Amino acid sequence: MIAHGNNIKIFTANSNPAFADKIVQKLGMKLGDSEVGKFSDGEIFVNINETVRGSDVFVVQSTCSPVNDNFMELLIMIDALKRASAGRITAVIPYFGYARQDRKAKRRDPISAKLCADLITAAGADRVLTMDLHAPQIQGFFNIPLDHLLGQPLLSNYYKDLFKDDKENTVVVSPDLGSVTRARKFADNIDVPIAIVDKRRPKANVSEVMNIIGDIKDKNVILVDDMIDTAGTIVNGAKALVERGAKKVCACCTHAVLSGPAIERIQNSPIEELLVLDTVPLTAEKQIDKIKVLSAAGLFAEAIERIYEDVSVSTLFN
Repeated sequence: MIAHGNNIKIFTANSNPAFADKIVQKLGMKLGDSEVGKFSDGEIFVNINETVRGSDVFVVQSTCSPVNDNFMELLIMIDALKRASAGRITAVIPYFGYARQDRKAKRRDPISAKLCADLITAAGADRVLTMDLHAPQIQGFFNIPLDHLLGQPLLSNYYKDLFKDDKENTVVVSPDLGSVTRARKFADNIDVPIAIVDKRRPKANVSEVMNIIGDIKDKNVILVDDMIDTAGTIVNGAKALVERGAKKVCACCTHAVLSGPAIERIQNSPIEELLVLDTVPLTAEKQIDKIKVLSAAGLFAEAIERIYEDVSVSTLFN
């Protein structure tokens, strides 16, 4: 346990340094001096170029693509800081990879999310700060404190302002049955009704829309999800909504993973705008006109400040 008043230091590896830069700018600080690279054989090395003894240290690293490289960078940096006698280490993971592997879907499946949680703890992290875990129960996979921020208020406030004069013609839509709770909270913040896309998935990364539950005819529709990967679910849902009379289709998510054919699908879809947060960096080829990015750095900066000052973080969950 660190004594209050020790130095606060923020480091980052290579997954999303721009996001870490935004955080330290919000806090009026500079990033810690470190270097993360690879040896010629592909092994990762970490150099911490300043003292961290007794400091309250935060490591900002999304475990997005390339997932395994970024995850190993996080583990090795935590280990380096622990061995350098850091007072407390918080793993700040805006996007937590492997979160979809949270249970055994069939015989002999691993539960990779639990394994990742154990590895982060074994590396020496004292607590975790993350956002919108795909399955909230992953919080229980960690045997250390975890603060789980929500991206929904940032996204919903955008639409609350956008459709403030046309709320009676606006509907929030859950792209599947598993996202209904998220969509309901989103709709409550905007004060509009919800609808649900009822679909079945014949195989991985392939979805088939079956029915729309709710009134979406001649409405402004907002599709809400926690992450978009290959974009099959969100695009098929948008097509079904337009076919059934939706006037305008927008979509939003916290984590823009956007792998494989996602960009092409979104570009050719009836989605007018995709609103995302910057928990996952968008490479140049993913920065299309349809995608608008809001920053979650301010929320993470406030959470880091509260953790450092040992005050409640719970008010940020709303």
